[in-house]
Amino acid sequence: MTDKPKPTNGLTYSQAGVDIDAGNRMVDMIKPLVRSTARPGADAEIGGFGGLFDLKAAGFKDPVLVAANDGVGTKIKIAFLDYFATGKLSPEAAAQVVKGIALGCRQAGCALIGGETAEMPGLYADGDYDLAGFSVGAAERGTLLPRQDVKAGDVVLGLASSGVHSNGYSLVRKIAEVSGLGWDAPAPFDGDRILGEALLEPTRIYVKSVMAVHRGTKAIKALAHITGGGFVDNIPRVLPEGTGAEIDLAAIAVPKVFGWLAKVGGLAQSEMVRTFNCGIGMVIVVAAGEAARVTEAFNLAGETIVTLGRITEAAGEPRVTFTGALAL
Repeated sequence: MTDKPKPTNGLTYSQAGVDIDAGNRMVDMIKPLVRSTARPGADAEIGGFGGLFDLKAAGFKDPVLVAANDGVGTKIKIAFLDYFATGKLSPEAAAQVVKGIALGCRQAGCALIGGETAEMPGLYADGDYDLAGFSVGAAERGTLLPRQDVKAGDVVLGLASSGVHSNGYSLVRKIAEVSGLGWDAPAPFDGDRILGEALLEPTRIYVKSVMAVHRGTKAIKALAHITGGGFVDNIPRVLPEGTGAEIDLAAIAVPKVFGWLAKVGGLAQSEMVRTFNCGIGMVIVVAAGEAARVTEAFNLAGETIVTLGRITEAAGEPRVTFTGALAL
């Protein structure tokens, strides 16, 4: 005869720090936000074990899928999934984060089709969280950029950024520490906002304007999203071997935030152009004869665009050279 298990006051998952009910409340709070991102091909509902997207319903005939965790590039971002990890889940705080994600998805015409929320007590301090995202895009076969006809003499255009965008914040935080200013102090470069708010100006999302001009003109040869690595590392990624780019830094209307960062941090210009976008969030390569038409199209799409330079022959390094100086 076996002994019957003795009743105990055993531990629960909640006592270990994971609140399933809080997770369910969060899902209920964000469902309207997720639905707001619905687009053809996706119903933007959450709660299942996977997100579905119907490429045929989205109008694609012979699509190539593109997976990315960086940049707009040449693809239409059709679906986005997020991963939110924290030590103790606050449904209200998490819902605010998803609200921002949903806004970005709407700006990009991208459906938020699912995600993962992980409550991991002991790995994150109270109030801290980690956020990651993954997007899947699609393009018709044969329309992918960069094109193979990029050559010396082509014109390099640049779309204005909204600020620091989404990279370089380890250096930004260090400079803020050196400045001695708190995040709630008035921003020295923006009299209307506090420092933390001004530094976190949302990244400009170029998807709709770029796709409109790309489809309307068929003149874009290559696009480079200026993220980590700045001009130096990102422009060569879209250029064929044997070519480079000459960029006139004096052509850039540099936002005041970069002048403040350079001054307080004592940053050399070479450090600026390899760390920050310096005022240009997207670089576009077109044939010289198409530059005026593409510029006009972007102006009509609501973008601020400048002529940055030209494509050159480049047998070796450096593949990106600079003239002029940043107006810091």
